[in-house]
Parts: sequence; structure tokens; C-alpha cells
Amino acid sequence: MEGSKDQPGVIPRAFEHIFRHISDANKDEQYLVRSSYLEIYQEEVRDLLSKDHATKRLEIKERPDTGVYVKDLSPFVCKSQSEIEHVMKVGNQNRSVGATKMNEHSSRSHAIFIITVECARPDPKSGEPHIRVGKLNLVDLAGSERQAKTGATGDRLKEATKINLSLSALGNVISALVDGKSAHIPYRDSKLTRLL
Repeated sequence: MEGSKDQPGVIPRAFEHIFRHISDANKDEQYLVRSSYLEIYQEEVRDLLSKDHATKRLEIKERPDTGVYVKDLSPFVCKSQSEIEHVMKVGNQNRSVGATKMNEHSSRSHAIFIITVECARPDPKSGEPHIRVGKLNLVDLAGSERQAKTGATGDRLKEATKINLSLSALGNVISALVDGKSAHIPYRDSKLTRLL
């Protein structure tokens, strides 16, 4: 997803595309780019950009006008590609990681980097500002784990269990959506599926 300096991946290309579009936009358009970063660790939502990210738990809420959101999630205004890359870097340093037999720096959580872009332009008829909002969620899922391969015990085993349960819930939602015959889509079975 991130790639390297020589071969940038999807994430740096998305950042570059957003800010290139803004720099090429008409002068009567005004843009605001905000980013937030959260992780779902053992079915608890944490703000990776908050000073108390390790202890403060956030709630998932829902409003009829905007849909599902995370209450009190920190938004950071980003004015350039380097600023948004810095926000992601700070959040990555706060992610829950741990060692297993398979990976010395295994992510122990799912992470969602949220980019919100607002564009204000004058309405051609009235001259009043018309605001459009777009949102891009960049999701990093923790991989499913088998205890026999990872050697997980104690806290690592609890983390693996929660990871596997949320990935199973995601699979059930995808299956129900693809099936087309399901009367019920089980979005609320995990915090991951509810947010996505």
C-alpha cells in the first residue's frame, strides 16, 4: 500500500492525486482537507492521533444525515502532501504491534485512515457557496492468524481471537451483499463492519 520512494504505492499516489487536483483547481474553488486515523484493537476504537490513544476508547455513533461516525475522533487539517504523510506517520507509530513466530512487528489491530475533502464553489445561478464533501477510507486489516503457526498465547492469543472474529464478520457481510437474496446484512456484528 505504501510502496517505496522509487515505486510509490496506492497511499502516496492517492495523497499526491488529491493535492495535485487542488493545486490545478479553479481559483473560485476553495478546498479543505482533513485527516483522522483510528485503530480497532480488541473491538475497542482508539484515536491514533490523540495523546491518550492507548487508554481513551471512542464510541461509534450514527446520525440520519451523515451516517456512522466515531465520536471525538481528532481531525487534522492538511495543506500539503507532506503534511498528510506526517499525520499518517505519527499514527503508524501509535499502532498496536507485537511479536509472533510469523512476524516480529505484527499489527494487532485494524486501522482506518480517513481523508475528508470539502470543496466550496459559488453556485452559478445564486452565487451562494455550494459545498461538496468526499471521504476516502484507507483500511489496513490485520491478517487472520492460526495459533499453531503464530505460537500466540496470553494477550497475543486474545488479540488473534478478536482479529479473527472481526474478519469473519467482514466475510459474512461480504457474502450477504454478494448473495443478493439475504434479507439481513449483519453490519452491526463488529465495529469494523459497522464503520466500513
